[in-house]
Amino acid sequence: MTITLRPDTTVLFIGDSITDAGRGRDNPAALGSGYAAMAAGWFAASNRSHNLRFYNRGIGGNRTCDLLDRWEADCMSLEPDVVSILVGVNDVLRRYDSDDATSLEQFTSNYRTMLSSTAERGAKVIVIEPFLVPVRPEIWAWRDDLDPKLVSIRRLATEFDATLVPADGLLAAASADSTPKAWADDGVHPTMAGHALLAQAWLAATRPAA
Repeated sequence: MTITLRPDTTVLFIGDSITDAGRGRDNPAALGSGYAAMAAGWFAASNRSHNLRFYNRGIGGNRTCDLLDRWEADCMSLEPDVVSILVGVNDVLRRYDSDDATSLEQFTSNYRTMLSSTAERGAKVIVIEPFLVPVRPEIWAWRDDLDPKLVSIRRLATEFDATLVPADGLLAAASADSTPKAWADDGVHPTMAGHALLAQAWLAATRPAA
C-alpha cells in the first residue's frame, strides 16, 4: 500500500541509531545525515508546493521497549499524520552482546502497542524492516533471532494496514549484487549507499497528492 503525502502533512521518523544518524539534539527540526534526511530532502525538492514538515526522533541504541516508553512524548505529542518506524535490530543484538534478549512475544507486544496507539490517533504508518547484512560469518547465526521478528512485523503491518518497506530483502539483494560491506560496513549501520537505498525504498512507498 502506497501512502499519499498531502500538502502540509507532518511526517515523523522514529527508531534507533539508523534513523538517528547523528541528528543534533539542540535543533528539534534536525534530520541527521541518513535515510530520513535523504528521503525528506528528495521529496521536498520534487514537490515544492507541498510544504511537508519532517521530524526525526531516532535515538541510538533504542529497542522496541525504549520506543514504547517514549511513544507519547516523542511521537504522539507532535501530532504526526505519518509515522515511519525503523526499530528491532537492537532487540536482536542485545541477546548476543549482552545476554539481554527480547523475546518474540515481548517484541510483538511492544510493536503492537505502538501501532495501536498510532492507529487510534488516525496517523498512517510506514514500517521499515530491521535488517542484518552478513559482513561476518556470525551474523548469519543472529538471524535465528531476527527472522521470527521479521515475520511478526510483516503480520502486524498487514493487521494495521501499515505500509511495509522490505529493507532486509532489499539490502540482501544489494549485497548479492556487489559486496555486503558496501551497504553496511559493520552489518548493522548503513553506509551512505545503504542509507540512500533505504531512502529510495521509503520514497517508493509514498507518493505526493495530485
